[in-house]
Amino acid sequence: CEILSSLPLQMSLYFNVYFFPFWWLVTVAVLYLKYPALSDYYKFILVTIMILVSLTELIRLYLGYVGNLLEKVPELAGFWLLTLLPQLPVILFLLFNEGLKIHSLERAVHIIFAAFLSFQVVAAFFTLKRMVNTLATRFRLTEFHRLEEQRPGPG
Repeated sequence: CEILSSLPLQMSLYFNVYFFPFWWLVTVAVLYLKYPALSDYYKFILVTIMILVSLTELIRLYLGYVGNLLEKVPELAGFWLLTLLPQLPVILFLLFNEGLKIHSLERAVHIIFAAFLSFQVVAAFFTLKRMVNTLATRFRLTEFHRLEEQRPGPG
């Protein structure tokens, strides 16, 4: 029985769990400091992004842990999609949009968070691919053995 979980992905998730509160505190503190200098639409966008990222990150990390450790394909696929679609583009927006008046500390934590997300997208993709192939092979072998048992014997 082969273990399909990915150790690099699990280590990345582990460190991400501890890094996320630090990232959140730094981002909120810098947002508090630069809030009066921002235009109204950037104020709305940043507050919306902080709420969206906070909720999504909690769900994403839970799905990553469950999907990887328990080798559950739907949960790991959900983790991969939540990483690829809302999280990575939002962090890249926070990192590269100069209209947000990015502080150097903020840029540093966004780069680290973007690196976590980028690595997790790649690691989760290859882990998902290996899990799906192995589970499909197990299913085919089970079906083959079931058909072998149903086949009438000689004579």
